[in-house]
Amino acid sequence: MEKEAADYVVDAEKLRFEFLQVLRGRRTAEVLLTVEPAKPVKDPLFQEYTRPTFSEAMVSCPKVEIENFKSLLKEENLYLTTEAGEQGRLPVLILSMKGSEERRPAIVFLHSTHKCKEWLRPLLEAYASRGYVAIAIDSRYHGERAINITTYRDALISSWKNGDTMPFIFDTVWDLIKLADYLTQRQDIDPTRIGITGESLGGMHAWFGAAVDTRYSVVVPIIGAQGFRWAIDHDKWQGRVESIKPLFEEARKDLGKNAIDRDVVEKVWNRIAPGLASSFDLPYTVPAIAPRPLLIVNGAEDPRCPLAGLEVPKSRAIKAYGEAHSLDKFKLVAEPGIGHQMTPFMVKEASDWFDKYLKK
Repeated sequence: MEKEAADYVVDAEKLRFEFLQVLRGRRTAEVLLTVEPAKPVKDPLFQEYTRPTFSEAMVSCPKVEIENFKSLLKEENLYLTTEAGEQGRLPVLILSMKGSEERRPAIVFLHSTHKCKEWLRPLLEAYASRGYVAIAIDSRYHGERAINITTYRDALISSWKNGDTMPFIFDTVWDLIKLADYLTQRQDIDPTRIGITGESLGGMHAWFGAAVDTRYSVVVPIIGAQGFRWAIDHDKWQGRVESIKPLFEEARKDLGKNAIDRDVVEKVWNRIAPGLASSFDLPYTVPAIAPRPLLIVNGAEDPRCPLAGLEVPKSRAIKAYGEAHSLDKFKLVAEPGIGHQMTPFMVKEASDWFDKYLKK
């Protein structure tokens, strides 16, 4: 396996082309990218029965103490049209500091399952205080793109039954391509310095978004890097399945199975996100990010992102970054004793990585 990992060569341009073809295959009509103003969300929708109220990790993010910070903070709420249809309306929240005339580095932040862009506000404020333009979006069927507490679950099940959308990861990656179109046109953003990061589902969005779109120049998936094929082959799929279990239960019934097994898991991934456990899996898409700076941060005991499943992707990434004479731009950090949880240590690692590669 190690020899195979070391010998493998990724054709990044071919991979990006093929991935774009898959993304386009289930789009509603493509439309002209438009921007319209929106109002701040006063009561964000969380698709959880117990509403989250605090994240120690996010509030630990390094922040510059600025007198009258709130009055100097600029907030923008807007909608981008990324395709026709209801889900083609992308809600965006942007925080930055008033007064600067220079183009600044920007970072896109992506939330975890059942959360929304407003949940990320502590991170957005912290980065804004340090001179970044900080951007968050609602991923598909979340936040303003949800109508109730089961919207995301219902979309996943509909995708399994009808095969017409890709609510797990891929549809939001399409939005990220359109978001990059918008961000690179803004006069306050340096188009060569746009980072991307996220937690859990958001980490997967960041990983795939950067793999397909090179305009994301610095990349930090947090507790989101997983080998999907490896998990199937090594019977380590249970943690990920548990996070969206109603989908797999529905598939199990449709397939006439008494229990969820690897066959069910593989069929679900192939149906709702074609290539996720094959040609677009971690061992292929991570090397395609080279030579852009990439930091992968996971918990060493994470059942959803098993560390052993990162060995081949890591070997291939080291090869790709080595060939690009950029070995210093790839790093994988696994925090000991931590499961599927974003920690203050991870937030600080991400913060330092962005400062190193996005600040002039």
